[in-house]
Amino acid sequence: MKPAHWILLLVFANFARGTDWPSYRGPQSSGMAVEAPGPTQWNLEAGTHVQWATPIPGLGLSSPVIWGDRVFVTTAVAEEGKAELKVGLYGDIKSADDNGPQSWQVICLERKTGKVLWSKEVRQGIPKSKRHTKSSHANSTVATDGRHVVAFFGSEGLYCLDFNGELLWSRSFGALHTGYFKMPSAQWGFASSPVIHRDRVIVQCDVLKDSFIASLDLKSGEDVWRVSRKEVPTWSTPAILERPNNPAQIVVNGFKHIGAYDFLTGKEIWKLEGGGDIPVPTPIFGHGLIYITNAHGKMSPIYAISMEAKGALNPEDDASSNVAWWTRRGGNYMQTPILVGDLLFACSDSGVLSCFDAKTGERHFKKRLRSGKSGFGFTASPVSDGKKLYFCTEDGRVFIVAAEKEFRVIAENTLGDTSCMASPALADGSLYVRTRDRLIAIGSPPANKQ
Repeated sequence: MKPAHWILLLVFANFARGTDWPSYRGPQSSGMAVEAPGPTQWNLEAGTHVQWATPIPGLGLSSPVIWGDRVFVTTAVAEEGKAELKVGLYGDIKSADDNGPQSWQVICLERKTGKVLWSKEVRQGIPKSKRHTKSSHANSTVATDGRHVVAFFGSEGLYCLDFNGELLWSRSFGALHTGYFKMPSAQWGFASSPVIHRDRVIVQCDVLKDSFIASLDLKSGEDVWRVSRKEVPTWSTPAILERPNNPAQIVVNGFKHIGAYDFLTGKEIWKLEGGGDIPVPTPIFGHGLIYITNAHGKMSPIYAISMEAKGALNPEDDASSNVAWWTRRGGNYMQTPILVGDLLFACSDSGVLSCFDAKTGERHFKKRLRSGKSGFGFTASPVSDGKKLYFCTEDGRVFIVAAEKEFRVIAENTLGDTSCMASPALADGSLYVRTRDRLIAIGSPPANKQ
């Protein structure tokens, strides 16, 4: 093959195809897959519109990732007993009592049938960090570029596999303790997912001590650059902003340090301090704006920041174009919001859904998804096929809502399991949902993938 052809092959390999879901929140962290309409009705007991439901051992809250004919998830399998998962809306900050030996695994399934193709144990031993009762030892979603599969287990290490499950390299960053900064003994489990872009792996490690963001070489796992962050623990995944004729940026959520870094060098581009003090949602992009939200403590803001922003930002007195609009209340605690056209949807962990004009911040509606029964949360982030929004509840229900500026619930379906904490994936009109014990593919079977 000619050199020019190799260059083109490498360029195209670094960008997900329209039918792939290569990392947490899918293509460009958008939560969107518009190639085909997603499912509306299904019945697991009868098997109606259900392709397969495959048991997944252990406990993991990472999302499914899809490339071609393969689906990837991670899990942590306890050597003894079944790991506790306590769902619901409660305020207990204590860590789970399950520090016995674990097996950390990456699992690859056949997309069409749900058959397990391989399961790779990357580490076995006593956890170096604890988790919350509503968390797991395998929260971070893998990232893939069609050749590499990168899995991050926090204190247990970062691992790069090939598509056959062979280990290419691994990295240890030592103990990455994440917990409530006001009570450091309460460890909750690492959750930020790795991101692959071009020939780099980006990791955001906001922890109790020595927080940092780093760019690693995808082939070797060695540092390209590493930048310290004066930040308390966060659980957000970074997002890559790339525009024509502009340097790529890495955009991160935070409490003391929301901001953007130059993709190639790690140089800080802009910074914003403050907001909710336990940041979880991932940044999303559209209309020349960067949307960031968090919610805990005194504030639950939504920020719409210009992609041209530079330097230190302060929404309180920034009348320039750096901050197009913002609201002090109404942001998300657990879920990443989703942008569909001109509409920004943000859902609270109690199931209150708000719809905003993405350009101006005007609120179109604020409605509760679930009436009657209370006490169960909405932790998983929504996905959309461009017409419908999918919201999973912790007790195994899926609300399908019209992606319109007037509130309308299209359907409600059940998943058959007691909990759904992981954000689903959507590809080729099929919804891939991870419950407490299974990975389920819902919708029409996909065409053959290469």
